[in-house]
Amino acid sequence: MIAGPGHLLIAGCGYVGTSLARIALEHSWKVTAWTFSSESARGLEAAQIPATICDLSDATSVNAAAADMETPTAVVHCASSGRGGADAYRAVYFNGMRNLIARFPHSHLIFTSSTSVYAQTDGSEVVESSEANPPRETGNWLRQAEDETLDSRGTVVRLAGIYGPGRSVLLKRLISDAATLDGDGSKFVNQIHRDDAARALWHVAAHGLKGEIFNAADSAPMSQLEIYETLCAAMQKPLPPSAPPDLNRKRGWTNKRVSNAKLIQTGWQPGFPRFVDWAQSQLIESGAKAAASRH
Repeated sequence: MIAGPGHLLIAGCGYVGTSLARIALEHSWKVTAWTFSSESARGLEAAQIPATICDLSDATSVNAAAADMETPTAVVHCASSGRGGADAYRAVYFNGMRNLIARFPHSHLIFTSSTSVYAQTDGSEVVESSEANPPRETGNWLRQAEDETLDSRGTVVRLAGIYGPGRSVLLKRLISDAATLDGDGSKFVNQIHRDDAARALWHVAAHGLKGEIFNAADSAPMSQLEIYETLCAAMQKPLPPSAPPDLNRKRGWTNKRVSNAKLIQTGWQPGFPRFVDWAQSQLIESGAKAAASRH
């Protein structure tokens, strides 16, 4: 751990960034949060997280937001593309990272990327040194942003699919009977809880782990079928029907098992090692609330 409290700039302080801010504040770090919208800024201020409106894709906006700011110890880029396509990826991730590197050349730059850059489709285990050659232009912009980060001795953290409070596509689809199995359901699903993702970013920043790539995922990649079998048994409902895989997904269709071993070796541990355990706890909690509302 670096000596003494530092200053953390969270560029794109949304779902994961807000959790990261809380962790840093708990460790007595100074936190500065940048966000794209005034609505998000108001929400952060209400949570007592100092916020500034900034468009990361615009160098002028970045320089204005950074005016008179002391040099941060670490800068975490964890902005969202807003569900946009390749143009949004280029603007937010590639241009945004370049702007941060130019403005904060002496800070530890951390880029929040995605395990979608691994294009493997054979169900094999992937580690940080595995080939990362994404099939879509969106993924290529992520890779280029990664390279810019590493060239500046920054750190790349590749997050698996994020779930957590109020957010789980798999669970939402299952509850609403909108879920389907991709073919035979053998495709592996790689996920990470929001707070574990935030703790991974905090761990990298606080320990000054520079110039490397880390996968941030839970410890139990499971097939889609295994997940649905577990949750459907808990919900006492039949398995979802099979459907052809969507091969035209924005970041491409993949099938791999993401290893978190490298990050664990540095001392990080997931608080939620298995998605299904968290999902079952949510089902129990929602069932208890429904029962209470009937009385």
